[in-house]
Amino acid sequence: MSTIQKSFGVVVLLTGMAGCTLPPEQAVEPPMEEVAQPVTEDTQRPKTRPDTAVAPPVSARTVEEFDTTSKEERVAATQAAEEEAPERLLGRTIASLGSPTDPGFWAKTPLVKTVQQGRLVYPATGSSVVVELRPLDAEPGAGSQVSLPALRVLGAPLTALPELEVYAR
Repeated sequence: MSTIQKSFGVVVLLTGMAGCTLPPEQAVEPPMEEVAQPVTEDTQRPKTRPDTAVAPPVSARTVEEFDTTSKEERVAATQAAEEEAPERLLGRTIASLGSPTDPGFWAKTPLVKTVQQGRLVYPATGSSVVVELRPLDAEPGAGSQVSLPALRVLGAPLTALPELEVYAR
């Protein structure tokens, strides 16, 4: 190998290696160390919610797979609806099935401005269920979205648009 070929090889090698470093603005900084804060009486700790519903599995395909409420939870929601409690009629709404991946007993409705307890009544069956009423950013006559478990307890058809009475508790 000639001297020119060796020199050319060295120049190519050094030129290639020159691109191996990053400019300072692109350099990766080492991760920051977390500093533990002392725990005092005023330290807020996360709390578990006893009424937290279980999300359906990602592989869910049927109504039974999406409805993760237990028989006991459905009975409790129905019995709570039968209990005497101060409530007021907010209005009637046309209901559609809300997201089946959002677990629990709830209704998103433009009839409320804040999250609150409420009750839905399906006049066609006379059934009622206690739900969490969630605000829906829409005009009052726009209709409501109701959870899969709530519609099932009411006996309302999942693919229809039943008219429901909405009560605030």
